[in-house]
Amino acid sequence: DKTVSLRKDLSEMHEWITQAEEEYLERDFEYKTPDELQKAVEELKRAKEEAMQKEVKVKLITDSVNNFIAKAPPAAHGALKKELDILITSYQQLCSRLNGKWKTLEEVWACWRELLSYLDAENKWLNEIELKLKATENVQGGAEEISESLDSLERLMRHPEDNRNQIRELAQTLTDGGVLDELINEKLEKFNTRWEELQQQAVRRQKSLEQSIQSAQETDKTLRLIQESLAVIDKQLAAYTAERVDAAQVPQEAQ
Repeated sequence: DKTVSLRKDLSEMHEWITQAEEEYLERDFEYKTPDELQKAVEELKRAKEEAMQKEVKVKLITDSVNNFIAKAPPAAHGALKKELDILITSYQQLCSRLNGKWKTLEEVWACWRELLSYLDAENKWLNEIELKLKATENVQGGAEEISESLDSLERLMRHPEDNRNQIRELAQTLTDGGVLDELINEKLEKFNTRWEELQQQAVRRQKSLEQSIQSAQETDKTLRLIQESLAVIDKQLAAYTAERVDAAQVPQEAQ
């Protein structure tokens, strides 16, 4: 009987839709590791593609039902047409929901990758600060050399806050959704602790270098005054020597 055959096709398709809904839409996913998240994205993509491939079957069933209704007595139309309408609606909703969930998970995965990218960039900058702090630990030379070290440190510290703000926002978005929350909190705590420590070290080093510059400038000034004084005395002594003046005849400081 054609009606029995059509109802069987409709029933099988309904079963497949129900199973897909239970498997991909009603099941609670937990994303505690990046691998779990990536696996879920790939799984939803396959489910979405599989559902789209069923479109051919849905079309065949639709054509078969419509052809049957066109030839069958009106009494057989109502129930079969209703079952077909329910099937088409259920199928379209399934495809829409699978596609929506897949897109959402793709965005979440992209958000995670972006967070890692920003963390990597900021950690590289923190590595540069560490190296600069080591390089300026025992600066040798006068005020000019120390001033150059201070300038290079200050240039490095003039780092925009944009990346750190992005890290905060991306992490908040993911953890609000319960995605990789433990891992993200661990990474953020480590990053923020390191950031704060290096900032404090850099501020202390800046003050230390400023004090060193001031001391070097005072030393340079004292040395210049001594050199000027020695030059005057040297000139006086040279004049005394040229005039063969006896030491007892000159001021005591010249003696």
